[in-house]
Amino acid sequence: MNTTDIKSYMQSVGQEARAASRLTAKADTAAKNRALIAMADAILRDEPLLLAANAKDLDNARAKGLEASMIDRLTLSARGVATMAEGLLQIAALADPVGEISGLNYRPSGIQVGKMRVPLGVIGIIYEARPNVTADAAGLCLKAGNAAILRGGSEAIHSNQAIAACVKEGLRLAGLPETAVQVIETTDRAAVGELITMKEFVDVIVPRGGKGLIERIANEARIPVIKHLDGVCHVYIDDQADFDKAIKIADNAKTQRYGTCNTMETLLIHEDIAQKILPALSKIYFDKGVELRGDAAARGIIPQMNAATEQDWYEEYLAPILSIRIVAGLDQAIDHITKYGSQHTDAIVTENYTRARRFLREVDSSSVMVNTTTRFADGFEYGLGAEIGISTDKIHARGPVGLEGLTSQKFIVLGDGQLRQ
Repeated sequence: MNTTDIKSYMQSVGQEARAASRLTAKADTAAKNRALIAMADAILRDEPLLLAANAKDLDNARAKGLEASMIDRLTLSARGVATMAEGLLQIAALADPVGEISGLNYRPSGIQVGKMRVPLGVIGIIYEARPNVTADAAGLCLKAGNAAILRGGSEAIHSNQAIAACVKEGLRLAGLPETAVQVIETTDRAAVGELITMKEFVDVIVPRGGKGLIERIANEARIPVIKHLDGVCHVYIDDQADFDKAIKIADNAKTQRYGTCNTMETLLIHEDIAQKILPALSKIYFDKGVELRGDAAARGIIPQMNAATEQDWYEEYLAPILSIRIVAGLDQAIDHITKYGSQHTDAIVTENYTRARRFLREVDSSSVMVNTTTRFADGFEYGLGAEIGISTDKIHARGPVGLEGLTSQKFIVLGDGQLRQ
């Protein structure tokens, strides 16, 4: 496709999405749920086709020499297919937010004023690698009454198109327009440039992928963007932490999966317990092939640890690399997170209720946790059914963005002939 063809193609996609959004906005809950269940059934039925399509993408990715973290995010397993289907079924089981009325109160004039939850309209989603986003985004956008334009990365083109076929089948069987979810068929980057500037057709853009992609979208979009740039997540082990609990949490937060935005990248340890806990943790990390980069105090305990640079504290490694710093206490831990963190997800391990409450109140991140792993910062784990992405912005939506984050509110006023005096 040349530039003119891409512009024409994207304009057509936008027009169809806008028309479909008017139908999805008024679709009843039963129809939306029928579509979601039919999508899940099609995905489970077509597992062999989805895995075969994914294998093509993986072969191409390896041939192009894509980095390990990208291949990890691209890989679709039988378990991943089942999780996609389960996510759609969970979304179907959730309460429909559209039309929900809240805060309805009488005013002295006699009118009633409240708020009604409404769809955003057309949501453009631009993402790299993860094929599961195609199903998650389709399901969440539909249940929230929106139309979606999905532009996956070229590395996942076969996987995304195979999943898109299941999505379209579900929409068709439920009597909803197939154009309610459109997966862009071209891998040309010019399509992204068109999508993020089509103000007349698209209401919100959600980028999911590497920092370079998200920065580009945030800088060039002429449409509101829901995003996060980095996942520099921390776990702070307090001197009043349960030792066994802390070991398991710090291990899981880093090694359960390396290439995700909610993986711990920096471990902070209270100086009074560092001599006791760091050797045990270091053995776990070294046995699993994790490179450790520590400050002087950490290296004094574990000499084979590499020296951390100032830049390391800012790094989202997305790899088996971990920065470790010994801190004097809660104040220094919070100061470190405030300076170097990305406001994504941070956790404290402590049995001290007062310190846990302080950490929850003073750490300004989209998810703040006590005595558990940062890996739980996920829409599926939070009971949202799935997530469209994670937002570290402070306006509209923050944290994992599920159904509520894909809607807005409008004021409604009920009267019975009242006139303003």
